[in-house]
Amino acid sequence: MRFDTPAGTNPIDRLKVVGKPLDRIDGPLKTTGTAPYAYEHHPEPANAAYGYVVGSAVAKGRIRSMDLSQAKAAPGVIAIVTAENAGKLGKGSFNTVKLLGGPEVDHYHQAIAVVVAETFEQARAAANLVRVDYARAKGRFDLDEELKTAPLTGGSSDEGSSAPGVDRVGKFEAAFASAPVKFDATYTTPDQSHAMMEPHASIAAWDGGSLSVWTSNQMIDWGRGDLAKTLNIRKDKIRFMSPYVGGGFGGKLFLRSDALMAALAARAAHRPVKVALQRPLIANNTTHRPATRQRIRIGATADGTITAIAHESGSGDQPEGGPETAVNQTKLLYAGANRMTSMRLAVLDLPEGNAMRAPGEAPGMMALEIAMDEMAEKLGMDPIAFRVRNDTQVDPEKPERRFSERNLIGCLEQGRQRFGWSKRNPRPAQVRDGRWLVGMGMAAAFRNHINMPSGARVRLGRDGIVTVETDMTDIGTGSYTIIAQTAAEMMGLPIERVVVKLGDSSFPVSAGSGGQFGAPNSTGGVYAACVKLREAVAQRLGYDPANAVFEDGRVRAGNRSAALAEAAKDGELSAEDRIEFGDLGKKYQQSTFGAHFAEVGVDSYTGVVRVRRMLAVCAAGRILNPKSARSQVIGAMTMGVGGALMEELAVDKRFGFFVNHDLAGYEVPVHADIPHQEVIFLDETDATASPMKAKGIGELGLCGVGAAVANAVYNATGVRVRDYPLTLEKHLDRLPPIA
Repeated sequence: MRFDTPAGTNPIDRLKVVGKPLDRIDGPLKTTGTAPYAYEHHPEPANAAYGYVVGSAVAKGRIRSMDLSQAKAAPGVIAIVTAENAGKLGKGSFNTVKLLGGPEVDHYHQAIAVVVAETFEQARAAANLVRVDYARAKGRFDLDEELKTAPLTGGSSDEGSSAPGVDRVGKFEAAFASAPVKFDATYTTPDQSHAMMEPHASIAAWDGGSLSVWTSNQMIDWGRGDLAKTLNIRKDKIRFMSPYVGGGFGGKLFLRSDALMAALAARAAHRPVKVALQRPLIANNTTHRPATRQRIRIGATADGTITAIAHESGSGDQPEGGPETAVNQTKLLYAGANRMTSMRLAVLDLPEGNAMRAPGEAPGMMALEIAMDEMAEKLGMDPIAFRVRNDTQVDPEKPERRFSERNLIGCLEQGRQRFGWSKRNPRPAQVRDGRWLVGMGMAAAFRNHINMPSGARVRLGRDGIVTVETDMTDIGTGSYTIIAQTAAEMMGLPIERVVVKLGDSSFPVSAGSGGQFGAPNSTGGVYAACVKLREAVAQRLGYDPANAVFEDGRVRAGNRSAALAEAAKDGELSAEDRIEFGDLGKKYQQSTFGAHFAEVGVDSYTGVVRVRRMLAVCAAGRILNPKSARSQVIGAMTMGVGGALMEELAVDKRFGFFVNHDLAGYEVPVHADIPHQEVIFLDETDATASPMKAKGIGELGLCGVGAAVANAVYNATGVRVRDYPLTLEKHLDRLPPIA
């Protein structure tokens, strides 16, 4: 199905199943521990051995020699794979550096060997007996130093966030110089880890020249293709399966060393092998969100109209890597005739930087939305009023291109009323609750929508059950449920009469999970397949497909009616299709909008910050399942609190690694850190997005949260901190007097 004109009225609009806050159909499996995750509960690969990955102890250099003698002689050891005996390997299209190091080492904890043994404990013990002699080389580990000579570099997150190295509209410098009110500040965001609950894990099993991999991966087709390219075998020789994923946040978008090492180990051991990356390797061996250095300049008239805006960002990555596209939202969010954005990319020998939830906008808005508050204060304006003043219904860089749907003002105004913004004291450090300094803050939310082709197969059985098959993944986001809701709505069934099968490369290729593109596109693919199945059902029953109505488990056309199952009485009916998109995404700017509000308390004695209340108001097209959508948003808001107050990978600039590479040193929010979170969805549909009239929500819930918290901390204390995270030592000595 090609989607190239805005959606009209269709079966989804009945909203008998779609749009309802239904419980997740995978919930019972997950709460009883029977959901088959990558490392466990798989009876298929019998007699699996265990692999343990050895990570490089240097960040840059060369392996002179590797003594495996003690490890090979250790109890239970079956095989050891290194670059010397792994055979010729390629590199995946989505991998910046090779997944198996040696003899050259690209970064700290790069996999350089996998030890295979009968038990996990034996593999781990033997791995500790591998002796490696390195020739350490000088590396580049200091972002600030390397940015001094870094070139302007454009890039894309491949998730709707992209920008050239430098982009200009109008004459920014002249307009800024002549602006009556000017603002100019620099902000920093740190390296961050995905820190998902489930580690990167895989089981691999060979059958002759064919390979089966059970893995934890967000994008089945990408991972399968890159594994084939790395192993130098045909893609159709690999079956890639990921029915359940215990969190990814972008860290599992791409093939990582667990899958490759499991495949190599299984080939060497001649039996299935399980590999799970130990927690320290998740920070240094896999990808992370790169640190940024961002300068924002805003010029405005006395009434708050922006006349000049510039956003410059610098980040670092491995050679052949790309920048963190932190300036993207500034190209689209606010009006202003004279504009400039730029990005610089420093070459670093730290672990690979890549997509982490809302790449680009998440760190970019942590800076932009503080800057907007700071400028509002300079102007003597309410922060919401300043944002409303500079709203736009067209792409500021291409005024002829309108937003398909843009209700940022609606989000701001509803948030203002619901949160009690009128009670906020605009003068900072004025409100106390005992020993606590109390403040409110807000920020706009923005995230682009992106269309991606997505396929599905639907089958109607003799029992009237509809089965959906697609390689779409569920990373804890509720994919199983919204896909079931889509098929149920299209076929006129209750959701209990739909079976959903996901995460298997033998199924049609979907959009996959990432960048909040998964939900609208994967359900669009199911919609397309169901349209074909409806036609097949009507033809089997002898009805005119154009007039057939599917409802309450029956099919009606004129004065004729039959049970849906009747169409399959002589054999199963099957249909397969995929949604493909025309140029609506070029004609219209398709984005999602929102507003985040936070109230914090800051201990006047210790400087500790506690978040007291949070609210998100979101406009993101049709909400397919309000319950799972709320879950997505509150999870994102929690991640935003982490980014604002605690999350930071500490870089050892001498030896080039992230020091706090575990969940003891890398702090993330826990239940005690998070108050009640309220979420409001505006009633909206976007007919240009897909037949579902829906857009994604998962990243929008994060974008702007950090700034809302930071602005609340400033309102509470009167101390402006521009370096994330806002840990207590950054404002403790500047807090107001206790008495």
